[in-house]
Amino acid sequence: MHTSTALLIELGVVLAALSVLAGLARRVGLSPVPLYLLAGLCLGPGGIAPVPAAGGFVQTGAALGVVLLLLALGLEFTAAEFADSARRHLPSAGVDLALNAAPGLVLGWVAGAGLTATLALAGITWISSSGIAARLLGDLDRLGNRETPAVLSVLVLEDVAVAVYLPLLAVLAAGGSWWHAAAAAATAAGALILAFTASYRFGGGLARVVHSTDPEQLLLRVFGLTLLVAGLAELVNASAAVGAFLFGLALTGQVADRTRRVIAPLRDLFATVFFFGIGLSVDPSDIVPVLPVALAVAAVGTATKMATGWFAAARDGAGTWARLRAGSALIARGEFSLVIASLPASVTHPRLGPFTAAFVIVAAIAGPVIARLVDVVEARARVR
Repeated sequence: MHTSTALLIELGVVLAALSVLAGLARRVGLSPVPLYLLAGLCLGPGGIAPVPAAGGFVQTGAALGVVLLLLALGLEFTAAEFADSARRHLPSAGVDLALNAAPGLVLGWVAGAGLTATLALAGITWISSSGIAARLLGDLDRLGNRETPAVLSVLVLEDVAVAVYLPLLAVLAAGGSWWHAAAAAATAAGALILAFTASYRFGGGLARVVHSTDPEQLLLRVFGLTLLVAGLAELVNASAAVGAFLFGLALTGQVADRTRRVIAPLRDLFATVFFFGIGLSVDPSDIVPVLPVALAVAAVGTATKMATGWFAAARDGAGTWARLRAGSALIARGEFSLVIASLPASVTHPRLGPFTAAFVIVAAIAGPVIARLVDVVEARARVR
């Protein structure tokens, strides 16, 4: 069969199946994200019905999904609003790092994994999935909630920290010196500071450049420039997601409102591909041997993320239920954990990859389920 024909058929089947799963999830009041992840597991390598021809498209589409999700989040705020919230939540970021890197550090020490692999495990258990959190906030209608600025501040401060952490770890994993690792981290940090300053100071001018009354023109301009900014962020070893978020912050007023409308269908399509792609990248047979450890670490990681959200929302004066909602939005891990696990295996523990896959799947499924459960319990408590 010709490759393009196989691609079309496989993608058609996959998207139709995901549509059915989304309909089932909506009917029972759940986010469809866990079902997308499980579908990816079933259709990936080692699954019951692999779709090899669709793999390349899914990999590219997943990258676009994260970019569009973070662009949409950035459009909900102005640079000034986010700067104020981020400054207020620097202590929250410190609590997040201390609580959530600890399980990985302890696991690396117990397993005798070595310094570089232990640092990698710390990052894997620390960083939440911005993509999954962004989707949850929309699915559960939380974008306007009291705790949402705190959640976004923690997520983006994590992503900013990753822009320093990831280049450093990558150099060490490749066998480089601490000096070269520090230089790579400093370069990425400088690029992010420059990008945020530009977003803060010149956002109005950028909005005028992007503005168009023609929806097609607006979509092409915003999407093209978002990808350009995201690519430049990756070029300096920063996060494409952070680049997209900063670009969204720079668009305000009527331009932001119209942009939200024109990108919504594109965002939803590629966000679905992103979640499906996480499952597709994992071989179920790799998960089974490390599943008990992954479940234990995920349980600890769920508790530490709940505590992080509680602390962050409390700093904004949010109530008990808002603090629980904030914690539940941070539980899922995803794209960054998988990136960390993909670093050169020669200096990492041989079970790092399988453990990360199992941990990500467990946490990425638990996060949306617990988030929905919090909403259900809160609604019942209010009725009483």
